[in-house]
Amino acid sequence: MPKLQGFEFWSRTLGGARHVVAPMVDQSELAWRLLSRRHGAQLCYTPMLHAQVFVRDANYRKENLYCEVCPEDRPLIVQFCANDPEVFVQAALLAQDYCDAIDLNLGCPQMIAKRGHYGAFLQEEWDLLQRMILLAHEKLSVPVTCKIRVFPEIDKTVRYAQMLEKAGCQLLTVHGRTKEQKGPLSGTASWEHIKAVRKAVAIPVFANGNIQCLRDVERCIQDTGVQGVMSAEGNLHNPALFEGRSPAVWELAEEYLDIVRQHPCPLSYVRAHLFKLWHHTLQVHQQLREELAKVKTLEGIATVSQELKLRCQEDISRQKEGEKPLGGLPFFHWICQPYFRPGPREGSKENGGARSKRALEEEEGSTDVLSKNKQKKQLRNPHKTFDPSLKPKYAKCDQCGNPKGNRCVFNLCRGCCKKRAFKETADCPGHGLLFKTKFEKSLAWKGAQPRLQEPQQAGPGEPGSFPEVMGSALA
Repeated sequence: MPKLQGFEFWSRTLGGARHVVAPMVDQSELAWRLLSRRHGAQLCYTPMLHAQVFVRDANYRKENLYCEVCPEDRPLIVQFCANDPEVFVQAALLAQDYCDAIDLNLGCPQMIAKRGHYGAFLQEEWDLLQRMILLAHEKLSVPVTCKIRVFPEIDKTVRYAQMLEKAGCQLLTVHGRTKEQKGPLSGTASWEHIKAVRKAVAIPVFANGNIQCLRDVERCIQDTGVQGVMSAEGNLHNPALFEGRSPAVWELAEEYLDIVRQHPCPLSYVRAHLFKLWHHTLQVHQQLREELAKVKTLEGIATVSQELKLRCQEDISRQKEGEKPLGGLPFFHWICQPYFRPGPREGSKENGGARSKRALEEEEGSTDVLSKNKQKKQLRNPHKTFDPSLKPKYAKCDQCGNPKGNRCVFNLCRGCCKKRAFKETADCPGHGLLFKTKFEKSLAWKGAQPRLQEPQQAGPGEPGSFPEVMGSALA
């Protein structure tokens, strides 16, 4: 059977999906996809998978795709990040039997994508992208799709989309933000860019950005003419978004935990989802934030969630007639509702003037101001402190400013000390560098060796003569 393309692929294979859950690293795992599908999602993506790791590591394939085969979890698109056509296609060939399409991530704006040279940091390399999409289109039995971010210029964004379509892309998701718009600088996504792309290409287009409720979905489709709308953060805070409902948080939290018991996933994923779901309640009952961060079992997380439910029910029983939600929220804190990321100014006020590189992620999983990584370190070592005022003060290296060795004879760090000791043929016992000692030992050893006797010259043609010895050696 020939491979379906474009609108035929969207209408027949994807069932004309309009409500789409985005690919989210560590967040769009099977359990969350199943929860979202139960509440109105018509298409889901896997988390972004690293193509090179997927090709070389069988355990990575098993953990992220092969062991998650579930008849309910279709239609499904597997997303890869890659920067090499051959590697991308090899990974896609290993995944194509478990999904309905393969997506190339051209939208990730994070620093890890910049270091790895993938995601949105490939958007200027059109020749490479053409080769990647063209090869995948030729080799795969399922369609290839792309998720992109926009350029500041609408006309360049349109040309970019047309190039991908010409190369063989069968469906395009357009996130209406540039790669610089992330974290506290996210701002508003440009639906004008998305609308221009939709008019310029002859393949289905999904819009991504500014989706907080079902009204936003309907308005986006009307304003841009796209075939579907993708949600990421809106879905994380309210998985029933596509149903047009805002249920009590504990309803969806309990349902999600039941699914996780049937389809296990790493505890860090579960914890992150609960932080998102209970976000507004944890601003009110902050003492339970630390409890949720510390528990180390699924049942422990369920216990904290149950305690949050009881606190909310107590708040409801004390609620006075005509009372309005605090903090300018549209609903009371125990109701699933959007989270509006603070801008740079609001964020700096909330954090006492400190700018956070990963504002939302650190806020969601923190106890007070600790990042997720610092929380993990503190769990391993409860006595560890991150208070700069309590950290020991180190004397600095005279050359580079790094901490110097306490017993260094040159008052330098080890790196600078090694260079100087080598240059001056000196010792530094404090750093265990013994260039002078080793040099002196080598001289002493050479002086103790007996001198070799000079070979006696033999007459021409006699045995042992120089030409004969050389000749035997060369032979």
